[in-house]
Amino acid sequence: MSDTAVPQADIQKRSLVALLPFAVFLGLFLGTGIILTLQGADFAFYQLPASIAIIPAIFVALYLGKIKNNESIDKQIGQFIRGAGHANIITMCVIYLLAGAFATVAKATGSVDASVQLGLAVFPSYLLLPGLFLVAAFLSTAMGTSMGTIAAIAPIALGFIESAGIDPALVAGCLISGAIFGDNLSIISDTTIASTRSQGAHMRDKFKVNFKFAVPAAIICLIIFATLGQSINYEVASDSALVGLIPYVVILVLALSGVNVFVVLTLGIVLAAIIGMLTNDYQLSAWINDINAGFASMQDIFILSLFIGGLSELIRHQGGLAALTQGIESLARKLSPNNKKRAGGFGIAGLTFCCNFFTANNTVSIIITGETAKQLATDGEITPAQSASLLDIFACINQGLLPYGAQALLLGATLGISPLAVVSHSFYPIILFVTAGFAFWRMTKK
Repeated sequence: MSDTAVPQADIQKRSLVALLPFAVFLGLFLGTGIILTLQGADFAFYQLPASIAIIPAIFVALYLGKIKNNESIDKQIGQFIRGAGHANIITMCVIYLLAGAFATVAKATGSVDASVQLGLAVFPSYLLLPGLFLVAAFLSTAMGTSMGTIAAIAPIALGFIESAGIDPALVAGCLISGAIFGDNLSIISDTTIASTRSQGAHMRDKFKVNFKFAVPAAIICLIIFATLGQSINYEVASDSALVGLIPYVVILVLALSGVNVFVVLTLGIVLAAIIGMLTNDYQLSAWINDINAGFASMQDIFILSLFIGGLSELIRHQGGLAALTQGIESLARKLSPNNKKRAGGFGIAGLTFCCNFFTANNTVSIIITGETAKQLATDGEITPAQSASLLDIFACINQGLLPYGAQALLLGATLGISPLAVVSHSFYPIILFVTAGFAFWRMTKK
């Protein structure tokens, strides 16, 4: 990805101290949430929003740049703005806005209810949890966004929780697992776009490699959810409500046809509104208000993504990410000294996994590590499709397990549980970690 090439001077500069701002952010956000949870506070992880907790970390990064590199505030602000304004960051933020608007409009016009009801109606009542997983996986693959999927399905799942007394953490685990499956596998997701662009891979080639890792993990996950599930009665409300499926069907067809995600989500918003106007007396004024409400619902995630992008650029410039990369490369070579392809694969996987732990954004972590991963792939004779797949898989694995990730935060807020409870039943990322690691180990066997 030529527009993210790292200057040679930055590559040579390494400093573990530069990672301190990430530690400050995690310490403030996680520390506050954990302490308040132990004190019994409601919505403990929302007392200090992540978009606010990251501000002191930004000031720490600016201070380190001043005392370590003697750089002016103006210069560092320029670096921060370049990071926050990266094309892929802005793309992701706009996707957040469109996904939020689509979820809100689809909910108001009945599209969400219709699609979820029909999706679940094909499963026996005792397979509710596997059904939720498959519906989430279907929508996430069609839409290319785990956030949009969670925003659309979580309110429906909340109804099941309230009516049947199902463990909300278990339902949250189904939703985040299915959403991560689709986000990782979809050919229009921002993670797929970032990983294939950075590695010079074709999306279809990456999909073929990714598919071999993802499907076995999904099957195992379905079996687990089936054994943990409980029976609940549900049915499609009415035949006329099925017209609400049209926006999702159109989204899936366009997504599989390779249409731009902006076009796909915009058409979904328009179609959902037209169907609502024809069937439910949905008004133009209500549509405009719902779009605005959808935008507003993504405010914190939008701001956090911009701040994370800017902070990551400051830390990269100060040598923090280079130091992290060097450490992971060294460890990978020690783990497999006689197999450079396997060492390169472990390096790519470990690099994106650890970077995502600090950035809490799988697309951002792929953007940051893309150039280094490409070099590791070249040295290890790994194909672009394989390196793109490893980047995407292990970034998404980590994202699905972070209690301070956007997906867990959104699910926790919607279902009224702690983000820690959300990730406690996020089985798919854990299983994918094992299956992908095992499959790559066999793939690189001499």
